[in-house]
Amino acid sequence: MRIVLADDSTLLREGLARLLTEAGMTVVAGVGDADSLLAAVAEHRPDVAVVDIRMPPTYEHEGARAAVVLKETYADLGVLLLSQSLEARYVTDLVRRHPRALGYLLKDRVTDVGVLVEALNRVRDGGTVLDPDVVTHLLGRGDLASQLTRLTDRETSVLRLMAEGLSNRAIGTGLHIDLRTVESHVSSIFTKLDLPVSTDENRRVRAVLAWLQR
Repeated sequence: MRIVLADDSTLLREGLARLLTEAGMTVVAGVGDADSLLAAVAEHRPDVAVVDIRMPPTYEHEGARAAVVLKETYADLGVLLLSQSLEARYVTDLVRRHPRALGYLLKDRVTDVGVLVEALNRVRDGGTVLDPDVVTHLLGRGDLASQLTRLTDRETSVLRLMAEGLSNRAIGTGLHIDLRTVESHVSSIFTKLDLPVSTDENRRVRAVLAWLQR
């Protein structure tokens, strides 16, 4: 199986490449952004593209948007979304329009290379692989308060400080992490609570209300 890996983390990308190579697969390219992913697939025509949903420059939905382009351009290409967060934007339409040869797994659920290899084989063969939490998220089940269980311990800490009225910069100081990391956590919180960008409501307020009503 020939694979293109797309993840902005060089360490993770190279680690996956080594593990997959040891498992008998061929990693034909490893890239760190969506544009490079599209170019690598056009050049190498792999069997499967492994794509992180959040990549430069905004670290929001570049990977998901690229996956949509790939599936619409290469009908037989397997695409495995491998992300640390749950996303609905773009992914819902992707699953509905191109369910064949598509997968979406959460990174923290891939406990060993065997899980990843099995998913890659299924996607290559035209199957669909969806993490149960992904299915629940895409179906939009549960109210905001119940969805708080989706948050990691760090995201829960960030939301708690948001509820205390702290700015992102103050949260970073309190947790000893940089501003960009805080912003990434906040964005992930909004995603996991199914709070898309809207001009009609304040996502930060709704997230804090969910915390206070838990």
